[in-house]
Amino acid sequence: MATTRAPANRVSARPSAPLQAFVLHSYDWSETSLIVELFTRGQGRIVVAAKGAKRPTSQLRSVLLPFQPVQVLLGKAPADEQAEIFNLRGAEWLGGSPLLAPALLLPGFYMNELLLKLLARQDPHPQLFDAYADTLAALADGVAEGTALRAFEVALLQELGWLPDLAQETQTAQPLQQDGRYQLLAEGGLQALAGPAREGLPGAAWTRIAAALLHGAPAALRAACAPVAAGLRVPLRGLLHYHLGHAPLRTRQVWQGMQKLA
Repeated sequence: MATTRAPANRVSARPSAPLQAFVLHSYDWSETSLIVELFTRGQGRIVVAAKGAKRPTSQLRSVLLPFQPVQVLLGKAPADEQAEIFNLRGAEWLGGSPLLAPALLLPGFYMNELLLKLLARQDPHPQLFDAYADTLAALADGVAEGTALRAFEVALLQELGWLPDLAQETQTAQPLQQDGRYQLLAEGGLQALAGPAREGLPGAAWTRIAAALLHGAPAALRAACAPVAAGLRVPLRGLLHYHLGHAPLRTRQVWQGMQKLA
């Protein structure tokens, strides 16, 4: 089973400055408190103990919600817990982000699950944080779910160093033929398809995605992915599953169950 990338620059164990964050997941810690997984811009994925968050009078109850931008202030790690778990001193809703419609909650939780399973703790990824926030806003604004998710998957794979150069064939390092067709493989990278194969995607499509990654804007990446979003689904998820290992994504299982019911 593949393992997550080790943190490049581990942060201080005693942060004090406010952090921009999103809630990825939370679960009960005690009758009144929660353990919360946060994705922060400045310190990556971190875990906090939100004491008293379940009390009816707690201000945290209405703030620690998925898909909403918050600003958090952390204290020291509890002495009786792992050093990676911090006390949450405070949280404030930053506003400016529309709520996801019920039909879009599953795509949102899918992104959260990818971040939880693929990101090492306390390993900052500010560009990926911005891409995540922008993708949530795009989904809320009506951007096609497939386009938004494929662009986010590309950004995630690129950030973690698992995406080959999409402007050239991996084995030969030759520039792509714009009218040729290429497949993306987990172990072989981008490979040319011989003969009249109709699988894969045109070289022009891969090149546009590579250029959008260099551009750096999430909107530009979505625009490059949009015409070939359906064709990107299988190769990108194959690459993700290669690094996730054999454990299935829970959100994928829920989606498949919903499809069967439908």
